[in-house]
Amino acid sequence: MSQHLYLVRHGEHRDAEHGLTDGPLSPRGRRQAEQLAGRLGGLPITALWHAPSVSATETAGIVAELLPSVHPKPSALLFDTIPSGPVDGTPKAFGAWFASITEAEIEAGSAQMADAEAEFVIPGGQERHDVLITHNLVIAEFVRFAFDAPAWRWLGLTQAHCGLTVLRVRSGRPVTLLTHNDLAHLPVELRTGLVEPLPI
Repeated sequence: MSQHLYLVRHGEHRDAEHGLTDGPLSPRGRRQAEQLAGRLGGLPITALWHAPSVSATETAGIVAELLPSVHPKPSALLFDTIPSGPVDGTPKAFGAWFASITEAEIEAGSAQMADAEAEFVIPGGQERHDVLITHNLVIAEFVRFAFDAPAWRWLGLTQAHCGLTVLRVRSGRPVTLLTHNDLAHLPVELRTGLVEPLPI
């Protein structure tokens, strides 16, 4: 038995161009979510979890509208967060960015992601196909966790809006990254979110 974990960054939101990190989906974001639903439509989805943010909630709602058997549930473990602070080996190029992050934010983010990995990465048991609609840095940390990479290595991993990252989890084996930021379901004009240095 194995678990497939489908990690999705929320659709593009209307306030992104004004520098805000959350808001209602833009028309393009709604189209991204619709295309995502089409991509997931042939899968035996067992659960759909989403961050309680506006953009992730609306993305999950559109997916659920088009996949009636799917019932979205919010989880605070999927909120936008900073997965860890600077550690030995963190490239100095990120120093200025970390200077704007408080110790409290780093501590809370590290605890959140430890809980999220324990909650959602489930080896063994029954066959599962779980979708998590969340934020860029959360997905980056799940990928870092899958490879047991250094704590800072979520930095530099970027996902497009409604891009699809898939992990396979099996007992007694390392987590397998099946695909990262797959955009095959999105036409070129809907492929957004990759040009920001640290988008969340």
